[in-house]
Amino acid sequence: MPQLRKQAAATPDRVAVRMAEADGEALSFAELDRRADAVARWFLSLGLSAGDSVALLLENRIELPELWIGARRAGLYYVPIAVQLTASEIEYILRDAGARALVTSPAFADRLAALPADVAPLRASLDGGLPGCTTYEAALVPHFDGIALPARPLGRELFYSSGTTGRPKGVRRPLTPHEQRDALPAFERTLRGLLRFEGPIVYLSPSPLYHATGRFVIRTFEGGGTAVLMRRFDAAEALAAIDRWQVTHSHWVPTMFVRMLALPDPVRAAFDGRSHRVAIHAAAPCPPEVKQRMIDWWGPIVEEYYGGTENVGLTYLSSAEWLAHRGSVGRAFVGEIHVVGEDGRELPAGEVGLIRFSGGPSFEYLNDPDKTRAAIDERGWASYGDIGRVDADGYLYISDRRTDLILTGGVNVYPQEIENVLLEHPAVADAAVIGVPDAEFGERVMARVELRDPDAASDALRDALLAHCLARLSRIKCPRILGFEASLPRSETGKLLRRVLKDRFRDGG
Repeated sequence: MPQLRKQAAATPDRVAVRMAEADGEALSFAELDRRADAVARWFLSLGLSAGDSVALLLENRIELPELWIGARRAGLYYVPIAVQLTASEIEYILRDAGARALVTSPAFADRLAALPADVAPLRASLDGGLPGCTTYEAALVPHFDGIALPARPLGRELFYSSGTTGRPKGVRRPLTPHEQRDALPAFERTLRGLLRFEGPIVYLSPSPLYHATGRFVIRTFEGGGTAVLMRRFDAAEALAAIDRWQVTHSHWVPTMFVRMLALPDPVRAAFDGRSHRVAIHAAAPCPPEVKQRMIDWWGPIVEEYYGGTENVGLTYLSSAEWLAHRGSVGRAFVGEIHVVGEDGRELPAGEVGLIRFSGGPSFEYLNDPDKTRAAIDERGWASYGDIGRVDADGYLYISDRRTDLILTGGVNVYPQEIENVLLEHPAVADAAVIGVPDAEFGERVMARVELRDPDAASDALRDALLAHCLARLSRIKCPRILGFEASLPRSETGKLLRRVLKDRFRDGG
C-alpha cells in the first residue's frame, strides 16, 4: 500500500498540507489521498501512458502536492517549471521533456498564449478562464470515484538541472516498478534518519515548489507529518508561520537567512521558535558569517547538505560539526568523495581539485548522452563541476562555485545562455557573463561586452542591451550590471577566460 494511503487510513483527519497564511487553507490526509486518486484517474482518462510526462507551470498552491502524487500513481513523470521563465524558455522545456499535458493557472495567461498549440496540447487551468484549457476542478469531478488504478510503475519528478553550455537539461531516472513502489532507496532512508523526517513533524517550505526541495514535502507526507507551504517567501511571515503552526522542520537557502537577519530587532525579538528543531539549508554556498549568526540566533539546529539535482553524491553536517569544521559542507552520506587533479588522478587530503563522487545513484540527462558522458569519468565517478578539498577527517570544503554557473538567490543561471542573447544584438562583437559577490543574493549577474564599434559605448547603449536581454530572458537571468571592454580575455585557443574577469571584479564591480 502506498505510504500516503497508509497515512490516510491511519490518521484520516490529520492535516497533511496547509498554506502558511493565517487562514490556513488545508487538506487532511484523507482529502489529499482522495484528490490524488482523482488526479491519477483524470490523467489516465487523457490517454497518458506509463512514462509519459506532464508539466506543472504553477505558483505555490495547495493543489501542487495532489498533482505530484497523482502523477506518481499514474506512472508519469511530472515536470515542475520555474515560474519566472519566458514563453520561449517554457516551450523549450515542454518540447524537450515531451510533455503531453500541462497544468497551469491564469497567472501565466500571457506566456500560455504565446505557446504553439502543438506543445503540451492537453491543457488545464486551476482556476479556469484560459483559452484552450479545461477547468481543473471540473475535470476532476468525474474521477473521484471509479476505476481502480492499474499496476503501473511509480512515477517521479523530472527536474531540469543547471548547466553552463546553454539550455538546461532534464535529469531523468528510471521509474520504480510497481511491485517495489513501497521500497525506499538506501540514501532516502539515511537522509530521513539524519534529518528526523519521521512521525508527525510540521515542515515549513518557504521556497518555490518548482525547486527540487519539493521532494521534502513528499517526504513529510510519507512520514505522517504536515507540510506548511508559503505562497511566496517573506522574511517576517516565515518567522510568524513557524510560531503560528508550531513548525518543527524547515528548509532554506542562504538568501532567506540574510533577509531574516536584516529584519528589525523588534520583529526578530518577537519570534519564539520553541517548536523549531531542524533548520535545513542547501542550494547555494552560505557565507560563514551568515551561518554563524543563524546558529547564534536559532541555536544548534541549523543543518546543511550539499548535492545537486543529479544526486550523484550528497554530504551532510550538523551545527556542531560546522562549528568544529567552519566552512565545510559536511561528510558524504551518499557516495564516496574523490578530489581529482587536472590529470584525473585522486589528490591527497587538503589539496584542491575537481570534486567527484563514486557509488551514488545513476542518472542521465534527457536527450543529451554527450552531456551525460561528460559528467561521468571512465571510472564511473560523477561530478557537479565544483572544485574543493577534503580534510583529513573527510569533511568537504567548496573552494569555488561551479566553474561558470552563477548562483543568485539559490537559483542557477547559465552564463552562456545570456551571452548568446547578447551576441544576437548587432552592436555586440563578444560577450562574457560572470557572477559577482552580492551580500543578499550571493551573486549578481554581470555582463562585460566588447562592441563592434568601441566608440559607440554609452549609457543609452547599455540601457538598450539590458532591454534586449529583458525581452528574451526571465528577469533573474538578466544582467544587473553591464559594462564595456575594449577586448575580452581569451586564451590562444579562443577559450573565454572567465576567471580573469572574476578576479578583476571579485569585490562586486
